[in-house]
Amino acid sequence: MVRVQAPAMSLEASGSLGGALVFSRWKGRPYVRELVKPANPKSGGQVGIRAMLRFLSQDWVNLSTASKQTWDNIAKAKVISFFNAYIGLNVYNWRDFLAPGQEEPILRTGTDPTLGTLTAVAGVRSITVTQPITTAADGWGIIFFRSPTGTFDGTFDKCKRIGKINATANVVFVDSPLLPGTYYYSVRPVTKLGKLGTESTEVNATVV
Repeated sequence: MVRVQAPAMSLEASGSLGGALVFSRWKGRPYVRELVKPANPKSGGQVGIRAMLRFLSQDWVNLSTASKQTWDNIAKAKVISFFNAYIGLNVYNWRDFLAPGQEEPILRTGTDPTLGTLTAVAGVRSITVTQPITTAADGWGIIFFRSPTGTFDGTFDKCKRIGKINATANVVFVDSPLLPGTYYYSVRPVTKLGKLGTESTEVNATVV
């Protein structure tokens, strides 16, 4: 239903029309767009994007004021907040399988964390994947990849979760719910400056 303060095609219209168009406002600017529904909201690409959005949005509060202010140029150019500039560019890059960065410009450098031995332990309809951190260095996050077959490359569409590195605490991903079967996992670290580290050796576990 379209809610209006004047005729339906006015600039004050908001809502959807016929399941085809959406009327709304953004920063005080009225707009209309096509109503788009993802063909498969649980596809690898969709899950990979949501994993990145979750990681970035949850960690924004932990960034320093100085780091947040580096997004000023993009924010001013697009008339958006620092937060939206940070989310927007990082997610845009992630679609090209480029790591996120805490600051702009994203330098793609930094010292990788030293990782311990990756493990995967099956539970009831779940698998707990644990990545020990020996030294954090410039590490920011751990990308967890999953595949139904072994000998795979960790790619954007296989990303299931991105966990934050907190000093030398283990980074843990509980993958659930799962159907019976064997699942294969690997990880890659990400630095605060936007560098993707080397992919780990695969591990696997079987849910019965």
